[in-house]
Amino acid sequence: MRIAFFGTPEFAVPTLEALLRSSHAVVLVVTQPDRPRGRGNRVSPGPVKRVAVAHGVPVLQPEALTRDPWEAEVSRFDIDLGVVAAYGQILPDWLLAWPRRGLINVHASLLPRYRGAAPIHRAVMNGDRETGVTIMRVVKALDAGAMLAAVRVPIGPDERTDDVERTLAQAGARLLVETVDRMAAGPVVEEPQDGAGATYAPRLKKEEGLIDWTRPARAIHDQVRGLHPWPHAFTFGPGGRLILHRSAIGPGPAAAPPGTVVTAGATDGLRVATGDGVLEIVELQAEGGKVLPSLTFLAGHALRPGDRLGPP
Repeated sequence: MRIAFFGTPEFAVPTLEALLRSSHAVVLVVTQPDRPRGRGNRVSPGPVKRVAVAHGVPVLQPEALTRDPWEAEVSRFDIDLGVVAAYGQILPDWLLAWPRRGLINVHASLLPRYRGAAPIHRAVMNGDRETGVTIMRVVKALDAGAMLAAVRVPIGPDERTDDVERTLAQAGARLLVETVDRMAAGPVVEEPQDGAGATYAPRLKKEEGLIDWTRPARAIHDQVRGLHPWPHAFTFGPGGRLILHRSAIGPGPAAAPPGTVVTAGATDGLRVATGDGVLEIVELQAEGGKVLPSLTFLAGHALRPGDRLGPP
């Protein structure tokens, strides 16, 4: 089949690369405009565009998919199927009607659970032990289309969002190509979603990173790993804001009020009392500083047992 691919970030790259290796033809890539990126904040292309250009695939980068002028632009391409993977814009009705076989989406959850913008983060933050990828029909309603295929993927107790995302990107790429192969060979069963069982994964906000130390250690650990690599879990100590990059569940109950530093040294590491148990801070960062292992951090920052962490 002749395919138009819609995607932008790193998550979408394995799917695009798998399609380029397949028996199908990717004849157009639609991706977000170039944005400022990296430490220098220089305007540069996204990951999907870089792959498309390297393979000589035509690229369109609309700021918004308005009917005028973009309908005329895309209509120049003869397309059987549209494939979407983390494109970053809602697709308008006129575009949904463009490919002969419609559009399908690589969605990073087991639908109808976690419809929305941040399904991987929300699954990790909620402490889920399993997630997956669903290939679904793109319809006007948000992530509500019929399901063509799904695969389950476990979430390890210490995996962070970026770890899970890499696994799901590869699993989704394989499943997408298998689904397109089946569609090319004949009719594919499309299972309607049970809307009554739908949950939503709204876009992340920076303020969700503030740690409430009265919560259990396990819940805070899930918050730390779920908000990595952005926007990060954070707290405030005697020296200002502290950004937590990696944590672990510490041993034993907490014999101190929530937010109290209970150990801060080479023997036991950096451990903090919570509402239920102890959280060990494995990697952290002072505002404007480098990400450091906790022992290295403690060598250069005054953080001692008895200090309190919490809101500013």
